[in-house]
Amino acid sequence: MKAVVMAGGEGTRLRPMTSSMPKPLLPVANRPIMEHVLRLLKRHGLNETVVTVQFLASLVKNYFGDGEELGMELTYANEEKPLGTAGSVKNAEEALKDDAFVVISGDALTDFDLTDLIRFHKEKGALVTVCLTRVPNPLEFGITIVDEEGKVERFLEKPTWGQVFSDTVNTGIYVMEPEVFDYVDPDVSVDWSSDVFPQLMKEGRPIYGYVAEGYWEDVGTHESYVKAQADVLEGKVEVEMDGFEISPGVWVAEGAEVSPDAVLRGPLYIGDYAKIEAGVEIREHTVIGSNVVVKSGAFLHRAVVHDNVYIGPHSNLRGCVIGKNTDIMRAARIEDGAVIGDECLVGEESIVQGNVRVYPFKTIEAGAFVNTSVIWESRGQAHLFGARGVSGILNVEITPELVVRLAGAYATTLKKGAIVTTARDHSRGARALKRAVISALQASAINVRDLENVPLPVARQQTARGSAGGIVLRTSPGVPDSVDIMFLDERGADLSLQQQRKLDRVYARQEYRRAFPGEIGDLQFPGSVFDAYTGSLLRRVDTTGIGDAGLKVVVDATNGSAGLVMPSLLGRLGVDALTINPGLDETRPTESAESRRAGLVRLGEIVASARAAFGVRFDPVGERISLVDERGRIIEDDRALLVMLDLVAAEKRSGKVALPVTTTRVAEQVAAYHGTQVEWTTTSPDDLTRVGRAENTIFGGDGRGGFIVPEFSSVFDGSAAFVQLLGLVARTQLTLSQIDARIPRAHVLKRDVPTPWAVKGLVMRRVVEAAGDRQVDTTDGVRVVEADGRWALVLPDPAEAVTHLWAEGPDDASAQALLEEWAGVVDGAGH
Repeated sequence: MKAVVMAGGEGTRLRPMTSSMPKPLLPVANRPIMEHVLRLLKRHGLNETVVTVQFLASLVKNYFGDGEELGMELTYANEEKPLGTAGSVKNAEEALKDDAFVVISGDALTDFDLTDLIRFHKEKGALVTVCLTRVPNPLEFGITIVDEEGKVERFLEKPTWGQVFSDTVNTGIYVMEPEVFDYVDPDVSVDWSSDVFPQLMKEGRPIYGYVAEGYWEDVGTHESYVKAQADVLEGKVEVEMDGFEISPGVWVAEGAEVSPDAVLRGPLYIGDYAKIEAGVEIREHTVIGSNVVVKSGAFLHRAVVHDNVYIGPHSNLRGCVIGKNTDIMRAARIEDGAVIGDECLVGEESIVQGNVRVYPFKTIEAGAFVNTSVIWESRGQAHLFGARGVSGILNVEITPELVVRLAGAYATTLKKGAIVTTARDHSRGARALKRAVISALQASAINVRDLENVPLPVARQQTARGSAGGIVLRTSPGVPDSVDIMFLDERGADLSLQQQRKLDRVYARQEYRRAFPGEIGDLQFPGSVFDAYTGSLLRRVDTTGIGDAGLKVVVDATNGSAGLVMPSLLGRLGVDALTINPGLDETRPTESAESRRAGLVRLGEIVASARAAFGVRFDPVGERISLVDERGRIIEDDRALLVMLDLVAAEKRSGKVALPVTTTRVAEQVAAYHGTQVEWTTTSPDDLTRVGRAENTIFGGDGRGGFIVPEFSSVFDGSAAFVQLLGLVARTQLTLSQIDARIPRAHVLKRDVPTPWAVKGLVMRRVVEAAGDRQVDTTDGVRVVEADGRWALVLPDPAEAVTHLWAEGPDDASAQALLEEWAGVVDGAGH
């Protein structure tokens, strides 16, 4: 006997899940509903099956193919237009005309005994046997009444409560004899229960009703879809589950990684190759698809998560459905009954309220509060660029596909045949993505000079030697699973805002230039890069006095690329140096704040015991440095800026220093004392670089370990700052602790206030209004200066739904009071 599976419905009530996926392919416990149906047919010996398809037919055909994987023989009957329940079976008549056949829906979950249904049909000698079941609420279904013999007496399709005369409903499962086709007109829409069955009854043909025992759920609504998952997990329906029951009700499929520190309260299901981190809590009736990543601190309860979804740290999902390839970012909250379609992005700290529908390919901005469905507005990211170029989670936000498009867009902004320098840090992620960058550039008629793994300052310097620009990939500082793509201009500096916008526009229009076959770019690997860099550095930075001072220093290369430069640099400086943590460690391309602190403490211990002049610790890409004085005490980054400023200004005695507006005003006192002046810049690195290039600039720094040595380059460079510091200490013959002691203490405090994107402009307007007649500086954000010299700065973040606040006073208490005052203004405007 053959079977017919009806798989042509659109499932409109299940949108947005069915906007890009046919209803029969919706997963229940990680298998398409229709696969559960086919496996049921196979268990009852119905291996030859015809599948009727119409809506998104190719997806169904591609998924199941000829049925070989299931051990079945599948053929397909395609409807050009909807033909109704009977019309679509009539469409498959050619394959069914020789024997009785079973008709079953491809989108209802059931474990009925089909063998017993077929036995009943044959015993009664029926033309049609309708499979019935009892339900508590029959309003959504066709009601059927049968006599003691099982013969059908009456049908009623989708009744009102006033018409309800039975709780026995038609499940849409039938056994039929081929003669029934005589009652169905071809190529028109015909339904069994409203057209064919009444005609058969009028003619007295034998229609029987078989009341089945067992489970049946018509998965037609979001509620029934979520309920079906729970019923499978509770064991209320007999279906085959992939995986292993590692504890009662906790199912884990092959290849899934579940941390022993995750809390699992079954029944629940974790799909193959999913990754559940420590600190995650997964509660009952949650189903997690294949390749899903759940980050630490996330909480899921009654959530149905489809394949390839990323669930960020501290996110909260309750009673919701998440479509495939969607990214849920940090601390997002999705409430009961909400449905997020395929390929969406739900931003950090956003809230999607209960029963909201977000259709596929939509972006919910960070911090947004969504209480109505998002159907039409497809909001891409407003800007690609954040504070560190284009940043995001590796293989979630920053994928090889995105990298290829970005590099293609960048190439399109340059002339054909131009040279672009590429480089990376020592992480595997950056290595893999750089290959995508190189092929995209070459395919866009750009010649590539690939430096491979070099410190970031070396990449910048090499880019400035005849390239039209550069692309550097590195692990985001402090975020090991994220990556930064940094685009450089012809001087090796970060792209200006204007250039970023140009790249943004080309990327948004997706107008990428492609080379003709004869124009494909060349790829070169330049040699002796480090020698060229150190030679140039030592020619330009004043090293007099170092050889005679007999300095001993400790250098921590942090197993990063800065260590690649050290051998040739230290050898030519003639300084007694102890290098710790040389060599590259692929597994640690960046470091957390805790490990950085611990590294500095260790460095301090070595400096003190070795009686060195000072210790310097590089960041993993050689861009920034941290300092330890001769006693082994850590000089905090904001103090290190003042120490370096004091040393440089004392020697130069004129010129200007470039500092961001967030720096303590103590810097002004230090600069003025030595006859130099401060030029305040925005917090953007390219603005510091701009001032660093000016003729009479003698120094620049950002207070976070980044230093500019203008005689060598206008960008942050850890090695250049280290060489400059060596020379200054050798010539002044003062220790770092002596210099630190003569600089007044600063009291600058910082705080971040979450601010939804929609109110950022309003917040800044309120800040200006609240400033009243106080002095206001708008170099970057709004800085309000009190009459007594205290100041507060309010600065909206360009890439996140956050406003940054700084305040400085004569002591911590007054700075704290000022910070509280302005945080109140920002918070008040944001709500």
